[in-house]
Amino acid sequence: MIYLVTIVGNGFMVCAIIATPHLHTPMYFFLCNLSLIDIFYSSRTVPKVLVDLLSPSRRISLTACGIQVYVGLFLGGTECLLLALMAYDRYVAICRPLYYLIIMKWSICYKLIVFVWLSSFITTVFPSMLLMPMRACNPNQLNHFACEVLVVIKLSCESTEKNEIMISFSSFFSIVIPFMLILLSYACILSSVLKIRSSRRSKAFSTCSSHVTVVALFYGTALIMYCGPSSRFSPNFGKYISVFYGIIIPMLNPLIYSLKNKEVTKKFFVRKTV
Repeated sequence: MIYLVTIVGNGFMVCAIIATPHLHTPMYFFLCNLSLIDIFYSSRTVPKVLVDLLSPSRRISLTACGIQVYVGLFLGGTECLLLALMAYDRYVAICRPLYYLIIMKWSICYKLIVFVWLSSFITTVFPSMLLMPMRACNPNQLNHFACEVLVVIKLSCESTEKNEIMISFSSFFSIVIPFMLILLSYACILSSVLKIRSSRRSKAFSTCSSHVTVVALFYGTALIMYCGPSSRFSPNFGKYISVFYGIIIPMLNPLIYSLKNKEVTKKFFVRKTV
C-alpha cells in the first residue's frame, strides 16, 4: 500500500504540473523533478523487497546489488542538491522578487537541473565505481533489506579504509554542503521576512512550509545515516533509518506538497458552496 501511494502520489504531482499551464514555473519544475526522483528511489528497492517477503531464498545477484548501491547513491545525492536548489529558488522569490524572472528564467533553470544531476553523478557514483569493493567474503549475507553502501562494504575481504574515506568525502559534498546552503538561504529568507509587515509574513512563510518540512525529514535521516556516529547504533538501526528515507519519505513528499499547496489542490478539487 505504501508503494502504491508513492507511485500514485508522485505520478499525480507530475501529471498535475505538466497538465496545468499556470504551474509551469521554476518552483513546480523543480518539484516535478523531485517527484520523479521519489518514484525511482522507491522503485529501487521496494519491488525486490516485496518479492523477498514471499520468497524463502531472498537472494540478489552481485550485479543487481551493485546497481541498487549506485542508483541509491545517485538519486540520494541528486535529491540533496535539488532540495538546495529549491531553497535557492525560494530565496530569490522572497528576497529578490523584482529580479525573479531574470534570475530564474527557463534557460538558467534547465542548466541548474543539468548541473544537479551531473554533480550528483560526479560526487557519488563516479568515486564509488573506482573504490567500491570487489571481492566479497563468505558468507555473503547482508543484514539489511536492500543493498546500501554502508552495509555492502562490510562484506569486503580487503581493507575498507579507502572506501570509508570516499564515503565521508562524498557525504560532505552531497549532503553537508547542500544542507549548509539551505540553512543559509533560509537565514536570508527569515531576515527578509521579518522586515516586512506582519500581515504579509504568513503568506511568505506559507510558500516555504512544504519545502522546510521535506528538508527536515530527508536531511534529518540522511545526516544520521551518513554523517552521524553510526558505530554507536545497533545493526538494525540502519535498517529502520533506511525504511524511513527510502520508503516512507517518498510517499510523504507528494502528500506534503499537495495538501499544503492550494494551486495543486485547485486543479483537481472543487470547493462546493451552498
